[in-house]
Amino acid sequence: MAHTSSDPYQPHGYLYCQDEGLTVANGSLSSFSVAEDGELTLVDKAATITGPVNSVIYGNRTGLRSIALAHYAGSAVSSWTLSPNGTFSFLQSEFFTLAQPGPVPSRQDAPHPHETILDPTGQFILVPDLGADLVRIFGFDATTERLTELTPLKVVPGSGPRHGAFWTPDGVSGGNSTTFLYIVTELGQTVTSYAVSYPAAGGLAFEEVYTSKTYGANRTEPAGTAPAEVAISPDNRFLVISNRNDSAFSIQSPGADNSSSVELSDSLSTFQLNQDGTLTFRQLAPAGGSYPRQFSLNKVGDLVAVGLQYSGRVVIFKRDVESGLVGDSVGVVQGLGNVTCVVWDE
Repeated sequence: MAHTSSDPYQPHGYLYCQDEGLTVANGSLSSFSVAEDGELTLVDKAATITGPVNSVIYGNRTGLRSIALAHYAGSAVSSWTLSPNGTFSFLQSEFFTLAQPGPVPSRQDAPHPHETILDPTGQFILVPDLGADLVRIFGFDATTERLTELTPLKVVPGSGPRHGAFWTPDGVSGGNSTTFLYIVTELGQTVTSYAVSYPAAGGLAFEEVYTSKTYGANRTEPAGTAPAEVAISPDNRFLVISNRNDSAFSIQSPGADNSSSVELSDSLSTFQLNQDGTLTFRQLAPAGGSYPRQFSLNKVGDLVAVGLQYSGRVVIFKRDVESGLVGDSVGVVQGLGNVTCVVWDE
């Protein structure tokens, strides 16, 4: 499984999941109904272009809704129309090509869309493309919800943009509200902020504001560190990034009865968000194991659940809402296989 999405504007609880299809010719998209006790029941399933790794739901909040998928291995974006009963139907697909490999040929041999992000106004979908060193931008038709590609954001060659998050300091979107976009690069190990504007002619415009290593401006990350997820805290004050493959900490194995059971752990970085779009590094904390591909903060923001792909576990940490600092673990679920996504049902 690669990623899951749920729709806060649907009257019924449905969960949409993607399977990358690593050992088969195609990926897949599935929908599940969610019972009060958390039990999942399959509603619909369809084959997709290979390699769906992320999705976002978009469209009219009170009418037609669709879901857009980023296909890493398939070098594509696809979209599907959602029905109120949890079923879905194929809408369109957009394939991308490269004239030649990027500066890191082993990872940039082809376009590799890695995430789909809805902007704060709900009018645009952004797709960081690790292989093409672009953040692709799409608008969509308000009636059909078909996507149209617009002028992309170009990033530093060889940096490999992976994930991103929008931030509006005043918590209000649209109009003259200040908006920033934070992009995490996997190959460059950086987080870059851009001031976002909405030109009258359409589309989005970006002005680079600040760049830092995901370890902080004056810190050096271990060779091979691969930043992954990025998220804004629920109180709109902090930015959190997961760092894979840095083995920055030695920790007691989560859930182990023997206190002498020690293992290496990758990390979580916490930054304070500043009003001008810059970041102030606050903490590097253990992630609870190997390869924190994704994490989720609960609604209050006092807990963070980390999906550890190579450790095959989810670890839940306490988090101090006021300081933004991640604390001790309070729970662990073991034996889950390659964990790629964890979400709260609240």
